[in-house]
Amino acid sequence: MSILRTLLDDIPIPQMVRIRQKFDAAKVDDYAGALRAELAKPGAIDAIKPGQRVAVAVGSRGVAHIADFTRVTIDAIKEAGAEPFIVPCMGSHGGATAEGQRDVLHHLGVTEEAMGAPILSSMDVVQIDKMPNGLPVYVDKYAYEADAIVVINRVKPHTAFRGRIESGIMKMIAIGLGKQKGAEACHQLGFKYMAENVPAMANIMLNKLPIVFGVALVENAYDETCRVEVLPAADIEKREEQLLEEAKSRLPKLLFDQIDVLVIDYIGKNISGDGMDPNVTGRYPTPYAHGGPDVSKMVVLDLTPESKGNANGVGTADFTTQRLADKTDWPGTYANGLTSTVCAPTKQATTLENDLYAIKAAVKTCNILDYTTCRLVRIRDTLHLGEIEISVNMLEEARRHPDIEVLTEPYDWTFDDEGYLPK
Repeated sequence: MSILRTLLDDIPIPQMVRIRQKFDAAKVDDYAGALRAELAKPGAIDAIKPGQRVAVAVGSRGVAHIADFTRVTIDAIKEAGAEPFIVPCMGSHGGATAEGQRDVLHHLGVTEEAMGAPILSSMDVVQIDKMPNGLPVYVDKYAYEADAIVVINRVKPHTAFRGRIESGIMKMIAIGLGKQKGAEACHQLGFKYMAENVPAMANIMLNKLPIVFGVALVENAYDETCRVEVLPAADIEKREEQLLEEAKSRLPKLLFDQIDVLVIDYIGKNISGDGMDPNVTGRYPTPYAHGGPDVSKMVVLDLTPESKGNANGVGTADFTTQRLADKTDWPGTYANGLTSTVCAPTKQATTLENDLYAIKAAVKTCNILDYTTCRLVRIRDTLHLGEIEISVNMLEEARRHPDIEVLTEPYDWTFDDEGYLPK
């Protein structure tokens, strides 16, 4: 690392200030009560019959209150006299292993003890049909054997394609319930056709499987639930299309159009399928999605424990740390790319020994004449954009923005003895 230190030691890091970005904070305060009310409506729990075995499909994303939503759903199924069980519904995540997917749920608080229901995790699937374009349609073996299926997911913009249906209940059915083989099939022809293939595959599954309803959630920019709806199977596609528009309008964002260096403390599968949401960073893994700021260089510092070593997305960044690389399960990460067919995000970014040098490297390479004028932004992750840090030369712009509040005076970052920032 000596030559790298020689190249980077004199690179300055600007003083920073902490700011608050203000978004619409409307949320559902009694979210559990809201779900109970939705479940009581016609076409929801009343569609489940006593004695039925009901598969409750739960994914890998960091959905707000996911454990509570799952428990409320399971309790309602029990009250209907049925027998619920949980199926990990996450394609190839968790290293594409049954135990790995069970562990992902555990990290989200979805355990057998907390939920009061067994978790049946398997990568075994059943092929139930074939699409006109030749793609096979798979479903989890346990879900296939169930008398009824319920799917819980957040509706939001996808990170790699645009369409009337993106990430939500339909995608959870097509890709999540299909496990690794189903995810692989849906991605086989690439993201160019995902806007067509996801709803087409999901509709085949809706027609051939006993999917009763979906629990659709929308979150505000502060990662809090702002809408809870139970969608009977016949209504899922049409209503999800409408919920997607609401989700897009509530998406958190960086209130700056141009950023020289974006520093992200954590990436992880629990934050976004791409580790960090490209809708926030402006860095997309495919050419089929767009939006967000113009970021010259991007640094990711660490990996969430909930991600279980899956560092998908790190290759979208320019620089990372040895700490992140050491925590990464590279085979599990590569499995993500092999399944999605998008392998650039699973590459290892240029790796520096610690936070200090990774950030200095980004400043050095961000293509400005005077390093002291670097427009640097630091965020915890792409789910939490309320309070962030910006460099001092962005301060006047921040003060002029009606939705930004400056919280501190300028300060210097303090690195520990190993060159890492406190978090």
